[in-house]
Amino acid sequence: MKKILLILTVLFALTSSAQKKKVAVVSFYTDKTIDLSELGLNGLAAVTDLGSNPNFNLLPILEKYHNAFFNDYSKKFPFDLIPETEVTQKQEYIDYVPHFDKEGDAGKYIINYPGYKYIYEGINGSANEVATATMFKDNADGVLFTEIHFAVVKGFAVGGTGTIKMKAYARIALYDKNGKKLFAFNEGATSKKTGTIVGGIPVLSFDKVLPMCESALDELLKDLDGRIEKMVKKTANTL
Repeated sequence: MKKILLILTVLFALTSSAQKKKVAVVSFYTDKTIDLSELGLNGLAAVTDLGSNPNFNLLPILEKYHNAFFNDYSKKFPFDLIPETEVTQKQEYIDYVPHFDKEGDAGKYIINYPGYKYIYEGINGSANEVATATMFKDNADGVLFTEIHFAVVKGFAVGGTGTIKMKAYARIALYDKNGKKLFAFNEGATSKKTGTIVGGIPVLSFDKVLPMCESALDELLKDLDGRIEKMVKKTANTL
């Protein structure tokens, strides 16, 4: 009897594993453009200078998010992620020319995780979502896009002098094999480290901004770790 139960248990596990849906991550990037809209300063020239500064390197921060996403968060998904090499080394993916690509100065601020292409997802981005879903329909039940970006937010200030903080945002969006959106959510967290604002203008040198970005990402990773399973738990039934 025990042997029969053991066999049935193994068969059930194998069947459940075989039925688990698979998803291809097709876009994984960050942006060196720091959002200053909360301060009303998005046109500030210093933003462009920061984005052009090679010392303002967000790749290690993106890599930290990437490692957490694939090593930790993926285990909480109700679906499996296909190996990244099956995405990034697929010739059709390599040759794909995304719609709504950022060009010129805007494009050079985008930092893709190595191997990935910048593929826009979101408002009016359905052409990319349908194209990538079709591209992987034979070995995946859907496609996933994710990105992180940063924004300066107000801390404590009097008369235009005081502190600022950095807020890190992660967007995770999943589409089925027909390019239909199943979910898209944005999660944000604020840094513990602060910067300064003098005369209403934030100090945005790379050596001041990077530690705030790192701190904000650390807080964001904690939030995602606690919430991501709840956010995506219904997905398996809709893929």
